[in-house]
Amino acid sequence: MAKLAYAFLLMVVTAFVIQDVYAGGEGSLHPNECAGACNVRCSATSNKERCLEYCNICCAKCLCVPSGTFGHKEECPCYNNLKNDKGGPKCP
Repeated sequence: MAKLAYAFLLMVVTAFVIQDVYAGGEGSLHPNECAGACNVRCSATSNKERCLEYCNICCAKCLCVPSGTFGHKEECPCYNNLKNDKGGPKCP
């Protein structure tokens, strides 16, 4: 019975790890992938330089960038929770 419980637990943990890696969850980006993800995130902004600067800072810390050009920050809680000096959102 213990072996069966261990096998089940191992399957559940493995499923969560695989889901996180393939779903693009928080921490799933490699640091080298931040530039590409931030280019997509900042592609529709009028101030691309500033957007890219802050997006890359946030990505380096969280290893995650939300999908799309706006919103979807719930995909990356770390990215969403970083604040600037005034308490506003740091990450675009």
